[in-house]
Amino acid sequence: MGLIAVLVAALAGFAVGAAWYMTLSRPWLAAAEIPCDDSGQPEGGFSPLPFIISGIAMLLVAGMMRHILAMAGIEGAGKSAMVGLGIGLFMITPWVAMNYAYGRRKPALTLLDGAYSVLGPTVIGLVLGLF
Repeated sequence: MGLIAVLVAALAGFAVGAAWYMTLSRPWLAAAEIPCDDSGQPEGGFSPLPFIISGIAMLLVAGMMRHILAMAGIEGAGKSAMVGLGIGLFMITPWVAMNYAYGRRKPALTLLDGAYSVLGPTVIGLVLGLF
């Protein structure tokens, strides 16, 4: 049951990320300073590598979150979502912000990616709590 929970939670996190970045693709591309062609598509074409890395990352995050929840004895969708919210808000997003500050990335990119860094683990926690 644990493996299924992790797979479903990782898929949910990935799906929310897909929706997030498809909805905000134009501001994200501008904030990330990715050059685009006349049609608004990133120059250089499509690469599956970011999607593969994202899928692996979602599995790792969901697996570790399941472990944390189990070790802490946290059960239920609400409590698990709250743990995900805390992980995103107080662990992942500050790390993203720190790296982007050193990389002199635009604050808008920190906000866009940081917001998903909160939303993604929250959804993963919610799904894990449903199992």
